[in-house]
Amino acid sequence: MDFLSFIFPKKCISCKKFGDYLCSDCFTRLDFASSQVCGACGRQAVSGLTHPICRSRYAIDGVFASLVYKGVAKKLIYQFKFAPFLQNLSVMLIDLFYEGLIQQEVVIKAFSSDAVFVPIPLHLSKERSRGYNQSLILSKGLSKKLGIETKIILIRSKKTISQVGKTQKERKENIKGAFTLKYPLDLSGRTIFLIDDVVTSGSTFNEAANVLKRAGAEKVYGLALAHGL
Repeated sequence: MDFLSFIFPKKCISCKKFGDYLCSDCFTRLDFASSQVCGACGRQAVSGLTHPICRSRYAIDGVFASLVYKGVAKKLIYQFKFAPFLQNLSVMLIDLFYEGLIQQEVVIKAFSSDAVFVPIPLHLSKERSRGYNQSLILSKGLSKKLGIETKIILIRSKKTISQVGKTQKERKENIKGAFTLKYPLDLSGRTIFLIDDVVTSGSTFNEAANVLKRAGAEKVYGLALAHGL
């Protein structure tokens, strides 16, 4: 047992049984996503690809999540985001993220040799307060497993308020203009996968995709650890 495990012994996030962050019983209560959300309209999209009627030049091309954001998954992600001493919970979450993605044929087909992972950024004040960007941690973990480079090319130039409880229209308005490129960049022909912890309506992914496509990106997809349909 290492020093941190001695000081902070691991126990199941859900049932509090000592041993690991997720016991075998609670693991069985995780729901892997069987359907996805359209990143443009926020409604269900079985394949994860943006509905044909919702497609446009600057819209997200698809959104894919590994888990359903409820119950055990919701507790795990909350601890990952809001309890800094549990950052090493990321190892388990990255594994779950990866396993959920590779089961989706549409996602595997979308990966290409020129693809790049781009984590959704936090506003600088929020990242300083939290001490880390959970999306960047997830992105780097997926990079190691899939051999796709992570690049930080977006910044959150607008400090937004929480999207929780907002309507689809309010979410879009709240996130509008929130992202800019970190530096001038030509993304012509590139395929980009935006990485975030949770997707609900897809508004965040769609707004980030708009910025990237205006910089020339050919395809932009969103990958989330969990979705809150």
